Amino acid sequence: MRFDVAQRLAHWGTATLFLVLIATALPLYLPAVAQFVGRRALVARVHLWAGVALPAPLLGAVCGPWGAGLRRDLRRFNLWSASEVRWLTTLGRRRPALRDKFNPGQKLNALFIGASIVVMLGTGLTMQWYAVVAINLRTGATFVHDVLATALVIVIVGHVAVALWHREALRSIFTGKVSAAWAERHGAPWLTETPNDSVPSNSH
Repeated sequence: MRFDVAQRLAHWGTATLFLVLIATALPLYLPAVAQFVGRRALVARVHLWAGVALPAPLLGAVCGPWGAGLRRDLRRFNLWSASEVRWLTTLGRRRPALRDKFNPGQKLNALFIGASIVVMLGTGLTMQWYAVVAINLRTGATFVHDVLATALVIVIVGHVAVALWHREALRSIFTGKVSAAWAERHGAPWLTETPNDSVPSNSH
């Protein structure tokens, strides 16, 4: 089992909220879209509360006994081998000698998304309740929110494109499972930690 139910629910809950945020941001920032959609106040309110709810799927999935798998994966994101660090410092030109459950790109993506959720929530709340903060903080929060939102859209589009290219990895976020052959190619160290009956040997 590559992803348990809690991990998959956290992924798809977060993905759904990100899609809502992107869809509701377009009318708020693009006048042409705003004229077509209308009801700006409602769109802004949906955007706000989707942003407030954004950490909820991860927090809900990581708490309690059902979150053991996700907690293990979160620890993996902070563990980097020497070859993975070389991959990072050479901008991906030197492939890691041995990959774990997640490759360096996936770890970097997870860390970026996690940090972005915190920053976007903080800046969004600052923009919403602007009356209680100084004007320079409001200006800075707006700038950071807008720039980071653009970066997130680029990263999410790249994430989806890579997922579509790697079909078995994509299936695992739906079914939770990968074949033993795939796990041996892409994460041999993780496979040694995994019970034999949790990775189907004949699935493709």
